[in-house]
Amino acid sequence: MKNATLLFKNANVLTLDKQNTRAGSVAVAEGEIIGIWQESEPPKNAVGITDQTDVIDLNGDTLIPGFIDTHNHILMYALMKDMADCSTPPNKTIEDILDVVGQKVQETPAGEWIQGYGYDDTLLEDQRHPTQTDLDKAAPNHPVLIKHISGHLAVANSYALKLAGLDADTPDPQGGHYGREENGQLNGVLYEHEAMAAINNLLPQKSEKKMIELLSETSNEYLAQGITTNSDAAVYSLKHLNVHLEAARHSLNPMRTQLMIKDALLRDDGPLAGYTHAALDEEIRHRSNGLARLDSAKMFQDGSIQGLTGALRKPYYQNPELYGDLIHKQDVFQEEVLDLHQRGFRVTTHGNGDRAIGSILDAYEYALNKSPNEDHRHRIEHVQSAVPEDLARMEALRVAGSFFINHVYYWGDRHEQIFLGPERARRISPLKEAVDHHLLFTIHSDCPITPISPLFSVWAAANRITREGKVLGPEQRIEVITALKSMTIYAADLIFQGNRLGSIEKGKRADFAILSEDPVSADPERIKDITVKSTFIDGEPVYGQSELVTS
Repeated sequence: MKNATLLFKNANVLTLDKQNTRAGSVAVAEGEIIGIWQESEPPKNAVGITDQTDVIDLNGDTLIPGFIDTHNHILMYALMKDMADCSTPPNKTIEDILDVVGQKVQETPAGEWIQGYGYDDTLLEDQRHPTQTDLDKAAPNHPVLIKHISGHLAVANSYALKLAGLDADTPDPQGGHYGREENGQLNGVLYEHEAMAAINNLLPQKSEKKMIELLSETSNEYLAQGITTNSDAAVYSLKHLNVHLEAARHSLNPMRTQLMIKDALLRDDGPLAGYTHAALDEEIRHRSNGLARLDSAKMFQDGSIQGLTGALRKPYYQNPELYGDLIHKQDVFQEEVLDLHQRGFRVTTHGNGDRAIGSILDAYEYALNKSPNEDHRHRIEHVQSAVPEDLARMEALRVAGSFFINHVYYWGDRHEQIFLGPERARRISPLKEAVDHHLLFTIHSDCPITPISPLFSVWAAANRITREGKVLGPEQRIEVITALKSMTIYAADLIFQGNRLGSIEKGKRADFAILSEDPVSADPERIKDITVKSTFIDGEPVYGQSELVTS
């Protein structure tokens, strides 16, 4: 009989195993689940309880596997903390944003950068993007860059454009473009990462020490939401990679970390050229004391639908001349996917528009025809506007999907009214069809694009309620337990760790979240309001332990 180091009793245990088993008590030893019983306490002599066993009486609270968020940008979020908040709300107008920028001007020496984030042109009363002219009024003596809420657009002032060498004669880059006035002059709006690159390369960089400190602080927000495994969906530099590994190695970020490495780092001219998936994963695990793993090679094939850069097969609803853009030419894209695939990398590709999704599937099929692999688990990220034929191809090719379900609440109304129109809008994030096609899928927050909260994402998947209170595409709702599984056991399978994470089963790691209420039994519209009371990783409390009743 094995002695337990941790015992939960009087619990409502949602194991989220294949049978959706419920239980009443769970025992842990050395970070591993060693026993699960239907009874509220283990039967006599079923497990050793000693003076060293932490016995936690949950008094009916719900114990579930720790949440796994398969797509967000935790380091980006951490680095935004000291930027100007240009979001709506609270800012209602461009003048409000200029006031926020003006406040930063007062505390920033002339000539130094001012950065902001979060503006949304379609929520502002002005119904337009700020321009360089607007920003020049508030900050004539500082370079300014304000990021759009989508992360795929930004606006710069004249000072910043001049520093970057951007003017009317600068040609649009492949995969992006510059906003222009009727006379061809730049208006300061930068569409997609390729257009932002010249300015991004000039932005001041925090020290690694400061980045690690900010990442550590931000990880506490994730732990408070019950997240035990987290994926950073784009690591853009070796410096950022090192920040993640050092934070993990010193347990400053105690979550299990999955890292998507931007494809540019893996190309022949990149700093990680020549690496195979196995070699890079081994190095990441070694340098992080096993807390971090390589998730995939990350690519982009379009932008943001709300930024009008998502690549659609049919034009935008209120902009019938626009279809959005593919980031890569198809032949170049396919060859890069093939190279990564043959080096053993799982490829994850950002695809919002249905034309981009089709392009990604063409590239995956090309690679798989050249080099078959039955268990590749290549993924499409966001899958925002997939049509039925796309989902059928995903099933046939065994391509997984990570769906940005929060989009329904935050942009669903505007997809219906502005971007996609009623017919296409009701199909965004088509989770029920993903279930029907037996896809391996997860849902995610894409934080900081939307706030980090697995229970909010589960709520969004089960209800599909928009910001204005409408149910958008009710036929695409999924059951609560399916939504929970998409952030636990399905997510563990997606990252090739289903044998050790994602459900409460003997032999798996003791990663748990304790909830104030059972989300399966609760009114589905209240799920987002359920409280995460505590979080455990490897059987150790990492959040909320002071509130637990121990005996």
